[in-house]
Amino acid sequence: MTLELTDANFEELVLKSDKPVLVDLWAEWCGPCRMVGPVVEELANDYDGRAVCGKIDVDSNPNVTVEYGVRNIPTLLFFKNGELVDKQVGAVPKAVLAAKLDALV
Repeated sequence: MTLELTDANFEELVLKSDKPVLVDLWAEWCGPCRMVGPVVEELANDYDGRAVCGKIDVDSNPNVTVEYGVRNIPTLLFFKNGELVDKQVGAVPKAVLAAKLDALV
């Protein structure tokens, strides 16, 4: 299950996580985001206990969006030990995201 991330809980759930974290930055009106959403949900199940997957709505949470310089969505950010270590912009196959997570777990 993906976590619902916000500007308010981002530090606690992402930056202080003891597991690698995949953050999906998306918006309701974004077609490619709707394609990526189910893939992120699958990854959350596949990596349960080994990594954390969360989604953050860019329209409702501008602070994280600005902090990480997100200009296009979907953008997927990969964190390990509170540090941004990888980034993927645009819709990509599940295998691409899984490979990036595999490198972190």
